Amino acid sequence: QVQLVESGGGLVQAGGSLRLSCTASGSISIFSINRMAWYRQAPGKQRELVARIWRSSFTNYADSVKGRFTIWRDNTKNTVFLQMNSLKPEDTAVYYCNVASSLSPEDYWGQGTQVTVSS
Repeated sequence: QVQLVESGGGLVQAGGSLRLSCTASGSISIFSINRMAWYRQAPGKQRELVARIWRSSFTNYADSVKGRFTIWRDNTKNTVFLQMNSLKPEDTAVYYCNVASSLSPEDYWGQGTQVTVSS
């Protein structure tokens, strides 16, 4: 079994910052994790990609967060982070950790952590 444990969500005013983290544990090794990512979903909206990072450390971002968010990973701890700066009310959503492994035909998902940005 593989578990993704997320933390760092909360309530913040516009212009503030939060840092999310997600740690993969269980029957998984860093050698099988090809990609880690963050998605988000607001009520009534489709789930959307926020940022991705590959084992090579190559990254990409949604246009809406580029320049404000930064994704990185600590391969020794199977952990991915998302630093969110200059937060806007439009960033309010449930944020989900996602892991793609070469040992599974399906991605792994965390339970989600709520991020609320007040105006």
